[in-house]
Amino acid sequence: MNLPQSGRRVLVSGASRGLGRAVARAFAANGDRVAVHYGSRAEEARATLDSLEGTGHALVGGDVSDPAAAARLVDEAAEALGGLDVLVNNAAVNLPHPPASTPYEEWVELWQRHVSVNLLGTAYLSQRAARRMIDTGVPGRIVNIGSRGAFKGEPDHPAYGATKAAVHALGQSLAVALGPHGIGVASVAPGFFATERVAPRLAGPEGGAILAQSPFGRVGTAAEVAAAVRWLASPEAQWASGTVLDLNGASYLRT
Repeated sequence: MNLPQSGRRVLVSGASRGLGRAVARAFAANGDRVAVHYGSRAEEARATLDSLEGTGHALVGGDVSDPAAAARLVDEAAEALGGLDVLVNNAAVNLPHPPASTPYEEWVELWQRHVSVNLLGTAYLSQRAARRMIDTGVPGRIVNIGSRGAFKGEPDHPAYGATKAAVHALGQSLAVALGPHGIGVASVAPGFFATERVAPRLAGPEGGAILAQSPFGRVGTAAEVAAAVRWLASPEAQWASGTVLDLNGASYLRT
């Protein structure tokens, strides 16, 4: 069975707003059916759902850090869409916790939260979705949203950077493990990109320095990242399985 060009069944985790919303829209515009996942922002997720082109989309909720809830939301998405061809792991938390000034109890709590959502949630969803794909003979795709911070470092958000590095490594392990089943797995590593969440930072005193990180003198857009995600999930991108694709406007170059 070949992965179709359009009309695929796609689950996007963390699709209430921001990048997740842009990714859901990109797939819907391609003629795919999308399950919009939310953790707690049901109203915003509904707005995402209502904004999608086409029909046959679905809304699924659940805490990805809870193993039972993660399994259930994958199953609900597959049942609502009639199967599952693509999983996009976008759900994540990114809360500040500078090591020199964060109280120890808060430090521990935030590390546990980042690991449980960013890493374990991705692992739970990926395994459940992969089993669905294998059992139904679907040569699917899994695309993880990583981060430039996994390489560059995140001094005020170290758990975020560390868990995104782990997500990259997880994706590469899954690419090797799932390749024999025709399932491609890849990750994107975006730099700073504009969303409603970071708009105050761009408009504030540090905005100029953020723009200057890239030689293009701007930050990325959620639509640009979403376009890369859609390509990595496409039939043409099977040979990109295992890759970690930098999307940072030359603001950070790995060697």
